[in-house]
Amino acid sequence: MTRVLRDISVLVRSGTPEWPGDVPFTCGWTCRISAGAAINLSSTAGSPHVGTHADAPLHVRDGWPASDALPLDAFLGDALVLDVERSPDGVLPLRADDPRLVGVRRLLLRTGRTIASGAFPDAWPVLDPTVAGALAAGGLRLLGVDAPSVDERESKSLAVHHALFAGGAWILENLDLRHVPPGRYELLALPQRLDGLDAAPVRAVLREL
Repeated sequence: MTRVLRDISVLVRSGTPEWPGDVPFTCGWTCRISAGAAINLSSTAGSPHVGTHADAPLHVRDGWPASDALPLDAFLGDALVLDVERSPDGVLPLRADDPRLVGVRRLLLRTGRTIASGAFPDAWPVLDPTVAGALAAGGLRLLGVDAPSVDERESKSLAVHHALFAGGAWILENLDLRHVPPGRYELLALPQRLDGLDAAPVRAVLREL
């Protein structure tokens, strides 16, 4: 039996919300068949943080690995989708020893605060940095969120980013989990192979187990 695939990538197009102040996604045409050219040829520009993407450690610290060092195995494998939509904005009351998180290697938080709705959210729930670090130390390889960041919108320290990267875990942001029931899945979310950047676009898919 074919296992159901769920695309959890945000559709990127002109108007997809970017982080305020970041470079928006734009697209256009270099040549068109309708104008007499032999082919249609398009072009794109914008920040790699627009839409679903993997942050690289370079995003938060000079000298840390860039986008070309993102490891494939962290973005492939069993994942838990955890529903925290009813939680208030701010730090989640999750603990590292929460029974639901025991043995979880890839954790995807469904906050409900997503740019997939067409607007940039004002705020969203996040892990406590200490909890994020403890989960990474306990074997967590990846934290994914449907929100624009694993840290709070106004954070300057980006403590959750630092805790995860320092602990050997990786980060996926701007997922679209609106229609995904909580539970366990197989995650397939390979970052594009780009050299030297602080993030890379991702096509993220969940396959039912």
